[in-house]
Amino acid sequence: MNSEFSRLPGVDALLSTDLMQQLAGSCPHELLVSLTRQQLEIARKAITSGKECPTIENLAQSIAAHLERLVSPGLIPVINATGVVLHTNLGRAPLSQEAVAAMNTVAGDYGNLEFNLDTGNRGSRHVHIESLLCQISGAEAALVVNNNASAVLLALTALARRKEVIASRGEAVEIGGSFRIPDVMRQSGAKLVEVGTTNRTYIDDYEQAISPRTGALMRVHSSNFLVVGFTHSVTLEELTALAKRTDLPVVDDLGSGCLLDTAPFGLAPEPTVQESVSAGVGLALFSGDKLLGGPQAGIIVGRKELVDRLKKHPLARAVRIDKIRLAGLTATLVHYLKGEAVQKIPIWRMIATSQEEIGKRAEIWAKTLGSPARVIDGESMIGGGSLPGGTLPTRLVAIGGEGKLKSGLSVQSLADRLRKNKRRPVIGRINENVLLLDPRSVPPEQDELLLSVLKEIISV
Repeated sequence: MNSEFSRLPGVDALLSTDLMQQLAGSCPHELLVSLTRQQLEIARKAITSGKECPTIENLAQSIAAHLERLVSPGLIPVINATGVVLHTNLGRAPLSQEAVAAMNTVAGDYGNLEFNLDTGNRGSRHVHIESLLCQISGAEAALVVNNNASAVLLALTALARRKEVIASRGEAVEIGGSFRIPDVMRQSGAKLVEVGTTNRTYIDDYEQAISPRTGALMRVHSSNFLVVGFTHSVTLEELTALAKRTDLPVVDDLGSGCLLDTAPFGLAPEPTVQESVSAGVGLALFSGDKLLGGPQAGIIVGRKELVDRLKKHPLARAVRIDKIRLAGLTATLVHYLKGEAVQKIPIWRMIATSQEEIGKRAEIWAKTLGSPARVIDGESMIGGGSLPGGTLPTRLVAIGGEGKLKSGLSVQSLADRLRKNKRRPVIGRINENVLLLDPRSVPPEQDELLLSVLKEIISV
């Protein structure tokens, strides 16, 4: 028998160490015992693989570290200095102060989520937001679910289960996390009928594919890629005209869910929800946390008869939105209703900020940081599966480029330390051994904290 096993302490011996006794004052005994047994099992496996038995002190420290990881929040705020306004990995759209306040208000108390205060009877959570969505979009009815993937799944299941859905071959797309439109259709029970080619599809292609088994026509907006060159696509007006002649609904998956004209901001045109509704689609589906600038949600607007079918479907309960995000989304939509979205919603404030304004902040950052930093021209990205290829001119703070900083810290090490900072992680991007920090995606109120963290690390 390996002598290292005999050196392993027992559970009681470990629990008797000074460190474990300190933990016992603020941790349930059953949890400490469980963590101790887990750590001893890890040690046994390590010894089996040929490693030495850890000391009792090391075992106790490992248990304490594991406990700290368990009780510390894994989801924490970071400073997004990447210049990607809608950074999916960093949580997409930050919320307006009003949206955060609305969410906090309902989070800590009971509310009238599904209770009618006038009648005293059970109500519907949809009433809190449906009229607002209809007013903004021009649609007859609306429904909100967990996210846009849920919206697509619900719409196809309710309208086209065991039927065919016709879509352009160039729109059978994949978005983040290997979410593929053909896969969603299979899950819904609908059969995808692809028409046209990757780069060219005509309205005749749709018309020739319609059969007695057709349940819907579908458009999927290519929100995360561009097809350029020898191309042709069917307009939404053409598609809805065909749908009207054949008494079929058009399901329009808009993806990013834009409510504002993007052209005045120097960006390529993005199809808006209002345009989709005006064109006569049966249902328009879009996200709440992309260009809308709200919390995660899947929003469905369109003809009342179709929305009602979705509301009554059993799947609607499985994908329904919770009260907290419903409150945040409502507050976000109010900004659009009041014409204050650009001033109040963080992502639109970032998009609307001029290169000159960003340059002034970048100069202050560089001056505060000193010789390691300089200001250069660059581009910000919209990101988040919205406006593919869409960029905005910006001014970047560049740090490094000569291998080592004055402190001897490499650019990669600097980025690592910023990312792991305990006060507030800072996320930038590295290009050709230069750390780039973009003020566009950093709210001005975070400048002081950002610079404090940077100076602290650079001066080490």
